[in-house]
Amino acid sequence: MTQEAADPIERLSPDECWELLGRTSVGRFAVIVEDHPEIFPVNYVLEHGSIVFRTGVGTKYWATMKDPCALEIDGYDASSGKAWSVVVRGRTRLILDREEKKAADALNLDPWQPGSKSHYLRLDFEAVTGRRFTTTRPDIWHTPATDPRTDIFH
Repeated sequence: MTQEAADPIERLSPDECWELLGRTSVGRFAVIVEDHPEIFPVNYVLEHGSIVFRTGVGTKYWATMKDPCALEIDGYDASSGKAWSVVVRGRTRLILDREEKKAADALNLDPWQPGSKSHYLRLDFEAVTGRRFTTTRPDIWHTPATDPRTDIFH
């Protein structure tokens, strides 16, 4: 019996996906830039069934105005020995409405990166999917930084 047959990929329900999104604050934001994908780490908060994050005027700001985008988060649950991944696909829009911007200001969404990040973007989802699976090498999630297998991360 193969590992895949023993531990199939579990599809997460939308509610499970949103619960994981609510417990996580950093994701990988994917956009199309000049006909190729780009991925940026962003910190975010959930508000009214959508994802809000801050940005300056730059690649994320301009790329999100015309093309669909995605946000991916992932993690590992040591108690179950399973990893998980959630992907939100949709479109972003600049928050311009005065009341909506005031509400976004109240989210305490401080940017991690220095510099001006005065624009709020809202990712309105069109689809949310997730999966959970047993990892083939669960020990790698608990590997000390001095282990040679982690050299690729330095």
